[in-house]
Amino acid sequence: MKIGIFGATGVIGSETVLEADRRGHQVTAFARDAARFPDKRGRADWRVADWLDTDSIASAIGGLDVVISAVNAGHGVADTIAHAGNFVIGAKAMIGAMERHPSARVIMVGGAGSLEIAPGQQIVDGGAEFERSLIEDLEVPVEYGAVVRALRDALNLYRQSNRNWTYLSPSALRIRPGGERTGRFRIGGDQLLVRQDGTSHISAPDLAIALLDEVEQPRFVQRRFTVGY
Repeated sequence: MKIGIFGATGVIGSETVLEADRRGHQVTAFARDAARFPDKRGRADWRVADWLDTDSIASAIGGLDVVISAVNAGHGVADTIAHAGNFVIGAKAMIGAMERHPSARVIMVGGAGSLEIAPGQQIVDGGAEFERSLIEDLEVPVEYGAVVRALRDALNLYRQSNRNWTYLSPSALRIRPGGERTGRFRIGGDQLLVRQDGTSHISAPDLAIALLDEVEQPRFVQRRFTVGY
């Protein structure tokens, strides 16, 4: 398949490029700045495209079967907080671009904050417990809540559209570079997946596996799903 990956230089995006290449797909990797292209690019075709601009996206994705959006709003925690609104801008831009390419499908990698921890209660609605989780579990300041809420807003934009979309929420703990590629994880819907020890986690390589599994065998069209151990 012909797959385009936005945010291809990030932690999740770079693993997704590797996984798609490993499976023999024709990969186009997108970044906003060519200076961030890796030295070793494999078989992927690396191109510059702006995930915040509808015209740029639409020009870049022509002929692709699936578009994966694994973007981040900034470089580092502080920059991401400062530009949290970009997640909403980017979702609007992507939806607009997909309207020009109705046969293509988009899979967005979002956040875990909109997952439910009780019927009708999302993580982001947890008040003091949510703020404690940001500080102790994610190791980010409480201001990072703006990022979590922006990612939820992006999900809601997709839900209001009639495009061929899927939204993937990872587990709750922060995904860091590296991690083990096991191929063994659980798949859920709108509820947070938690292990017996109370943690909620997925590695970047295993998240990439889940992404490519969904690319190859769609199960969550116009739906959100989550993965975790």
